[in-house]
Amino acid sequence: MRIGTRASALALAQARAVLELLGGGEIVPILTSGDRDSAAADEHALAGEDKSRWVAELEQALQRGEIDVAVHSAKDLPGELAEGLVLAGAPARAGAEDVLCGAEHLDALAAGARVGTSSIRRAAQLRAARADLTVVSMRGNVDTRLSKLGRGEYDAIVLARAGLQRLGREDAAGAVLDPAVFVPAPGQGTLALEARGGDAAAQDAIAAIIDAEAFAALLAERALARALDADCHTPLGGHATPWGGGLRLRAWLALGESGDWAGDELEGEISDPEALGREVGARLALARGTIEAGA
Repeated sequence: MRIGTRASALALAQARAVLELLGGGEIVPILTSGDRDSAAADEHALAGEDKSRWVAELEQALQRGEIDVAVHSAKDLPGELAEGLVLAGAPARAGAEDVLCGAEHLDALAAGARVGTSSIRRAAQLRAARADLTVVSMRGNVDTRLSKLGRGEYDAIVLARAGLQRLGREDAAGAVLDPAVFVPAPGQGTLALEARGGDAAAQDAIAAIIDAEAFAALLAERALARALDADCHTPLGGHATPWGGGLRLRAWLALGESGDWAGDELEGEISDPEALGREVGARLALARGTIEAGA
């Protein structure tokens, strides 16, 4: 089994985890167009770069038969896959939450404290929770960002818990942010496994390591994003969790620069997660229109 991945430290750690679950194989690092532009790579979420920059070369390698499965951070995977490819599954999810590094609680930060993030969603949620904070963009991989925090360039930074877990750096987190307030990005903490639609052998191998609840949650969150035509410019949170034998989906959407936001939460059947995502997306779109009309 040839496992394609980006060549960053985090991406390679993710690919190694999948390789271990599969019981062996070969990791094939692939340089993406996003990685070629290091400046864009450092700030792509904040700058609103096209998600395809991070997956296009992996998908092309799949189409050419050079790899058998591509491993993606699910939040980086575009809503529509390349021709002939399928989202074949997801293993168990890592921590989906955001974490605060540099302080034990958001309320412990003084007014005007500099908080760094590379995500427009996190920036919007920080401003909604603490309008008195100074939210600033930041660049670099996880180690670089933590080093900048250690040098005092920021009073605190916000990162994904999953990334710290996979790199063995979770001790750097001062606090786990409440996912009911800081609703994670759709797919955050989940690894998306992509394969060729006609490759039964690869899909059978992936089927053996699929976590049904994690995959259902991912499908619901992706359906939510598609229903809202969300892209990298959209400050959207979407987080699905098992609930009472079904699935609960919570969504959060910032509305422009006004500080206003819309949120929704709904339970649905775990057997049809995409229907739940579409319904929450429709409800959130209606709420967005109502709020913006009254502004």
